[in-house]
Amino acid sequence: MEQFFQQLTNGLAVGSIYALIALGYTMVYGVLRLINFAHGDLFSLGAYLGLTLLTSFALQGRLGLALGLLVLAVMVMGLIAVVGVVLERAAYRPLRDSPRLSAVVSALGASIFLQNALMLVYGARYQVYPDILPQASIRLLGLDVPVMRIVVVLVAVVMMAGLYVFVQKTRTGTAMRAAAIDQDAASLMGIDVNRVVRLVFVIGPALGGGAGLLVGLYYGQVGFTMGWSYGMKAFTAAILGGIGNIPGAMVGGLLLGLVEAFGAAYLSLAWKDAFAFGVLILILIVRPSGLLGERVAEKI
Repeated sequence: MEQFFQQLTNGLAVGSIYALIALGYTMVYGVLRLINFAHGDLFSLGAYLGLTLLTSFALQGRLGLALGLLVLAVMVMGLIAVVGVVLERAAYRPLRDSPRLSAVVSALGASIFLQNALMLVYGARYQVYPDILPQASIRLLGLDVPVMRIVVVLVAVVMMAGLYVFVQKTRTGTAMRAAAIDQDAASLMGIDVNRVVRLVFVIGPALGGGAGLLVGLYYGQVGFTMGWSYGMKAFTAAILGGIGNIPGAMVGGLLLGLVEAFGAAYLSLAWKDAFAFGVLILILIVRPSGLLGERVAEKI
């Protein structure tokens, strides 16, 4: 039973990170019907920027640990949001009226560019985060759960809940949902579709950058290829929950993390990726639109 609860908390932590990254995929697809293959590399960039800012400014020493990490998160998410806007303007907007395959090729090209840029700037070796977090544990349900594991889950839940409230309860969120249903009709109603798309490329990459910072702090090291592996898992989570469906991306990410954790613990660590993709195949056979259904409008 102790192992079960340990893997439960571990799966929730990893799944929370997958869910944050998956939100970027599902938001872009919901509005543009485009898979942003460069999104995983924006996640990697967030992890590396977090390392650079942390070692360059020593924010935790100047502002205190809690405030320093908060400022660090805001800086990382803000910078990755800027990169996301530049990416949309340079790689996607010129191809918006082109065949869909052109945008997919552009996305893959942007992914390769970002990954190799990280390798050239930081090197091919793993980079290690400074050990600034206390190695403390909290007694929970009779188990010693690392504090950082709880922090990862709580931060991710707050971000996801904030995004859900923003999309569902604000006028801007309503405009985003309208553009996702029909961009032409949204334009006729006075909605600036370009502004909505730009906002999507602010929010999605910002969440991905925040997830990259969490991974760096949680695992203590980052590599330039991590965007591909985490990106594929997050993309799987988005499909699992229902592509274009924001709550679905959250549920899919958490479920994927739990499947990996329990599969690795009770069956085989070497097969944890196979378990994750096997569950995806099973879900798509039973329910092709994902667990919560796709949120994609088709023009007739």
